[in-house]
Amino acid sequence: MRFILIMATVAIVTLVGCTTPPVDRPRASPPTERHCCRSVERAPSRSAIVRTAAKLVGAKTIESNGRRVAYDCAGVTRAVFLKHGIDLYGSSENDPEANGVRLIHAHIQQQGTFHQGPVVHPGDLVFFDNTWDFNGDGKVNDPLTHIGIVERQEPDGTVIFISRVAGAVARYHMNLALPHVHKTAQGRILNDYLRRRDVIDPANTGYLTGELFAQFATRVGH
Repeated sequence: MRFILIMATVAIVTLVGCTTPPVDRPRASPPTERHCCRSVERAPSRSAIVRTAAKLVGAKTIESNGRRVAYDCAGVTRAVFLKHGIDLYGSSENDPEANGVRLIHAHIQQQGTFHQGPVVHPGDLVFFDNTWDFNGDGKVNDPLTHIGIVERQEPDGTVIFISRVAGAVARYHMNLALPHVHKTAQGRILNDYLRRRDVIDPANTGYLTGELFAQFATRVGH
C-alpha cells in the first residue's frame, strides 16, 4: 500500500498553475483484497479520496511510496489517487510536451467521464483553463492549466476544492452561478483568485475560479 508523507521542507513556488512536465508515468496496480487463491479489485470510495486530499492541506512537499512527486497541482492530485491505486498519468497520451493536467485529462478521456455540473460530488476532479500564460504568447488561449479535487458542495452551490496553487496545498472556492463575484457583501468568499494579475494581460482575462473553470470529471464510483 502506498503512503503519502507530508514533509516540512518549504518548496519555492513561482507560478500559479501547473508547470512541471512529467518525469515518469509508471502505471499503478489497483489495490486488492485476497481471498484464498484469488484476488478481488477494490475501487476507492469518494470519501476515501477526499480524506487523503484533506490530509495534505498545508503540505509543502509530497512523497508517494518514497518517491518525490512534482509539487504542482497535477502532482498533488496524482499523489492522492496513487495512494488508492490509480495513476492519473496512466493513458496512451503520446504528447511529450503535455503537462500534468493534460495527462490527467487524457486519462479521464479513457477511464472516466466529464461533466459540467452544476451538481458535483466529493472526489470529482475540476479542471481550469488560462490560469497562467502557458504558451507565453500574451493571449488568453491556454487550456488545461490547473486541476483540483472537489471536497464538497455547499447548499448555495459553492464548490470547495483542494489544490496546490501558490504556497501550499489549500482549500479554494468556486461558485459557477456567480463566476465574476469574489466575495458577497457579507464577506463570504464565492470565488477565489486563481490567476495573478499582470499589466500585460488582455482585456478579456479572467482571474477568479468561476471565470477560469473548464469542466468537472469523475474517475471513481460511489
